[in-house]
Amino acid sequence: MLTGARLKIAIVHDSPRVTDSSKRLLMEVKSTGNNAYYLRISKMGLKVGDYGCKFTYGSKELPKLDGAIIRNLGFLLTIEQMAKRMDVLRELKDEGTYVINDPDSMTLARDKLGSILRLRRAGIPVPETAVAEDPFDVMRLVEEWGEVVIKPIMGSLGLGAIKVSDPDVGFRVAKSVLAVNQPLYVQRYIRKPDRDIRVFVVGDEVVGGIYRVNKSHWKTNIAQGATAQLIEPAVELYEFSIKVTKAMGLDYAGVDIVEDVDGTRRVLEVNASPLWEGIESATKKNVARHIVDYLLKKTRK
Repeated sequence: MLTGARLKIAIVHDSPRVTDSSKRLLMEVKSTGNNAYYLRISKMGLKVGDYGCKFTYGSKELPKLDGAIIRNLGFLLTIEQMAKRMDVLRELKDEGTYVINDPDSMTLARDKLGSILRLRRAGIPVPETAVAEDPFDVMRLVEEWGEVVIKPIMGSLGLGAIKVSDPDVGFRVAKSVLAVNQPLYVQRYIRKPDRDIRVFVVGDEVVGGIYRVNKSHWKTNIAQGATAQLIEPAVELYEFSIKVTKAMGLDYAGVDIVEDVDGTRRVLEVNASPLWEGIESATKKNVARHIVDYLLKKTRK
């Protein structure tokens, strides 16, 4: 139940069509009696002058927002577009809007190499990883590691990831990636029992954890056909996932974990704008409500 004045909460994305996850968040904000707005990040701007800073949305001035949930920063952005969007979101935060996830932490999570480096510094196990801009380097990595996964350095849902065990194939894949001016992000493939783990963290709590099982393909993303199986609450796994989320500076996250042959849990990726269909189907929990409740609690502090 709403106590006090209505809060103004924005869901930020760049899709011209309101996405399913954004709809859910908007619905949950409205159900608490607060005002909800869907904002396309490409239409957000600001004016700066002696009067201070004013935020705009198209031709209109934005009202003062109490909170914002960033779901997407946009796709295939130029450096200049990313700089503009980040500057607007940083200023929004600096002007007193509680923004989740933090814009800089979202950018870090989007960068797979930056994420791996941050996690390693925090003492969190990660797969052996390399980056290169030479196809011969990839060839040598396949020869050394036997089996590798070549991924986009930025991306999600398992899209664009290719498993390679032949050095010549690795060379050809690397040439194709370099032809579109993308660096090569290569991880040693970790053999897993037809599954990996996704844990959904909000604040200091775990909403739930699932095994993502795919017996017909090595990719275990739900978007790639994997099925969700509930993991019974496990204190050690949950504490590990919360530690990972905090190391990345995120308010909420989907933490993707793989079990190594020796039982070591290694973090593959940390998703700063995770989808939650698999978690909800397994746990029967309202993930969108957990995120909204967390944000409202923060905005009222």
